[in-house]
Amino acid sequence: MKLNKLLVALPLTLSLLVPTAALADSHGSHSTTASASSEAANTATPAAELRIALDTVLNEHAFLAVEAMRKGVDGAEDFDQASGALLANADDLKAAVASVYGDEGAAQFDEIWKSHIGYFVDYVTATANDDQAGKDKALADLEEYKKTQAAFFDTATEGRLPAAAVQEGLDMHVDQLIKSFDAYVAGDFETSYALERESIKHMSMFAESLSIAITDQFPDKFENTSPDTPAIDLRASLNTTFTEHAGLAVMAMQDGADGAESFDQASAALLANADDLTAAVASVYGEEAGVQFEEIWKSHIGYFVDYVVATGEGNAEAQEKAKADLDAYIVEQAALLDAATEGRVPADALEEGLTAHVSQLIASFDSYVAGDYDAAYSSMREAYAHMTMPAAGLSAAIVDQFPEQFKGTEMPSEMPKTGMGGTETSSMEFMWLVGGLMLAGLLTTIGLRTRRQN
Repeated sequence: MKLNKLLVALPLTLSLLVPTAALADSHGSHSTTASASSEAANTATPAAELRIALDTVLNEHAFLAVEAMRKGVDGAEDFDQASGALLANADDLKAAVASVYGDEGAAQFDEIWKSHIGYFVDYVTATANDDQAGKDKALADLEEYKKTQAAFFDTATEGRLPAAAVQEGLDMHVDQLIKSFDAYVAGDFETSYALERESIKHMSMFAESLSIAITDQFPDKFENTSPDTPAIDLRASLNTTFTEHAGLAVMAMQDGADGAESFDQASAALLANADDLTAAVASVYGEEAGVQFEEIWKSHIGYFVDYVVATGEGNAEAQEKAKADLDAYIVEQAALLDAATEGRVPADALEEGLTAHVSQLIASFDSYVAGDYDAAYSSMREAYAHMTMPAAGLSAAIVDQFPEQFKGTEMPSEMPKTGMGGTETSSMEFMWLVGGLMLAGLLTTIGLRTRRQN
């Protein structure tokens, strides 16, 4: 186990963690409406960018921590690269802390934060060696870490994040990661993936709390804007869903390529957010639209399956055919979202984003299959960061489309009609819709397993 000594990271600058405004600003003729909206209906304030940056890096930490621990206990060839990605993520978080508390505060935070990564590795090593004393020592070290980390946040935020509250959150964080790992070692993959997803959501909650504390502490630095509004809640929810799914999709594809025992459960983790997808589409656009979406979704799955199968067979011609089919699908998918947002997210911008997204996932998969793990994890992190952009663009479009629904202090309970013949729906249902449309193509490995078995 080498994670304690791995200081060579896969760099991802903090600027990638802050979603660009390209999609959010692309709705052109609707800018007057957006500019006339109050701050409460603005998804791109300085406080919003802080919250989303923290949301992205903290969510990715939980995801990468679980995956690196699994790679470690399996003795996987790509363990160094998985742990390197985790340390690169820690460097991103250090940069975020430095942007607020300066280099000295960031250095202090970095030492504490990376110590807990090392303790997790100690736990993995002891587990692999069936060393109960070593496991107990690692858990004891993690207990001390919680106290030190909680004290840091209490001091840094001048009591806005009390040590007792932070430690309670860290108790949950450590518990989720350890239990997810233990379940994986025991072969209870369903529990392991469920806890992994819980840990990601929990870190999103901490990102919200931390951003609130920081913006309260430094109001001028963030132009007296709040990270806790209905509009920003929507963006953060989409951000968590998109980034989590990008990461889980890559790992499920790796499991598929490896024929791993956990493949079914990895696929189920992807499907967990998609079970209600068809129903959500139907609830917004009606049953006929739901049927139409289902047909498109299944064709997209087929194209990814075709590509993965062709890769396994070394069939370059079939690979190119699958890519061409995916290109055609991207055009159709983009047109649907263009219509849903009434042009606020134009089809050409969506096509560009979807093309990048598909290319990143394929590049990561191809590199993994070729044994180029540095490139595989680099592409995976790019895909993870890239998903912040559709979250930014789609949330801005939705809020611009329905500004009156995002001016209160709570998330709206209902949304007005979409203009596509649908019925009224809650904002959460709409979130699942737009999220699902982007995520659907990533579930292709389920079809791959079926095809391999047949």
